[in-house]
Amino acid sequence: MTNDFKNIENWQGCPVRFGMGIFGDKWTLLVIRDLMFKGKSYYGQFQDSEEGISTNILADRLQKLERNGIIDKARDAENGARYIYRLTPKGLDMMPMMLAMIDWAERYDGQTEVPPAFIKELRRDPAGLAARLRAELEAGT
Repeated sequence: MTNDFKNIENWQGCPVRFGMGIFGDKWTLLVIRDLMFKGKSYYGQFQDSEEGISTNILADRLQKLERNGIIDKARDAENGARYIYRLTPKGLDMMPMMLAMIDWAERYDGQTEVPPAFIKELRRDPAGLAARLRAELEAGT
């Protein structure tokens, strides 16, 4: 390995800095988690998450994710007063990172709760699981 990979000062634009600028707080990642793994798509559903996000923080994170092209929002066809939030292709591309975070936390955090069948499938075939989950999200199921 050359020193270029060890010496971050040689990197013109740090990818970690870029990523943290978009999703560098717990609330942003929890909104992405809820969209990606918990089937949530409405403002009220995000508010009902067990972590207890405040309305001002939630509104700010949804706007930030939309501005950065991670999610989009559209009026609900059944109830025009509500918006539906969905991951964009850019947001869906975060799937491998989110799955890696789940795997890592399940290994090292005794408080982490991941369904055994999910973690087994994740460790057996992470790419296959990511592809299946992405296809389900793209299909709206």
